[in-house]
Amino acid sequence: MSSTDDEQRISRTEGRGLFGLDVPGYDSIRPEYPAAVYERLQEVCGLASGTWTLEIGAGSGLATRELIALGANPLVAIEPDQALADQLRHVVNSTDARVDVHVASFEEFMLPDHTFDLAVAATSFHWVDPSVGLAKVRSVLRPAGAWAMWWNVFGDPDRDDPFHDATHGLMAPLHQSPSAGESGKPPYSLDTETRMGELSAAGFERIDHRLMRWSVVYGPDEIRALYGTFSSVNRLPGTEREDLLDALSEIAKNQFGGAVDRHMVTSMYTSFRPPLD
Repeated sequence: MSSTDDEQRISRTEGRGLFGLDVPGYDSIRPEYPAAVYERLQEVCGLASGTWTLEIGAGSGLATRELIALGANPLVAIEPDQALADQLRHVVNSTDARVDVHVASFEEFMLPDHTFDLAVAATSFHWVDPSVGLAKVRSVLRPAGAWAMWWNVFGDPDRDDPFHDATHGLMAPLHQSPSAGESGKPPYSLDTETRMGELSAAGFERIDHRLMRWSVVYGPDEIRALYGTFSSVNRLPGTEREDLLDALSEIAKNQFGGAVDRHMVTSMYTSFRPPLD
């Protein structure tokens, strides 16, 4: 990655604090994950009643709710943003599961080794240094424990994306999240060669990658709310941020008839700590 790329990249330290500006909006507009994600957690990773689970970057609880419903108990949730963690506590307080929410970066938070049956990260692990984070995930898993990380990607690189094309001039100058991936490579979650190589180097086995393709339709107000949850937009000064969101909403209204069809892809990796480790 060149120095210019570095200058245009949002640092992990900065990015972790950019998602709590509008917690209700974040919680309501971010799309759910496909049912196939949770089916794989059950069928491949062994998620069931009484599964000791770690969630990294739990946000407002989008995946947490489903994990608990499927049996994750106890669950330890790590979330670096205080506002999102407060929302997450509100969500889990209404459940019967034992859930501990901690406000911290995963790299710095101390966890006991050989504790969890399952560790997960939903659209969050690009904010973790993989050279530190994967080794730590491996250490906190019990032998044969499962590790799953997945992302909702806004735009399928194998299908046309007219809204992306229409808004490229507005979005391209912004600083990019690590989710964009390295220069000249696919987006972070779709860079399967790099991600699977990191998992292998960290000592995971039975590494698998799956893609789930789907679509969602957004109106102008929903486009405005959705883009208002993106780190690249949230770091802008107030007026500049509002002007950009207004412009995106106008494009959705005037160029797309008020209905923007976004082709989505969910990229999911599963792997395991060796059983005799």
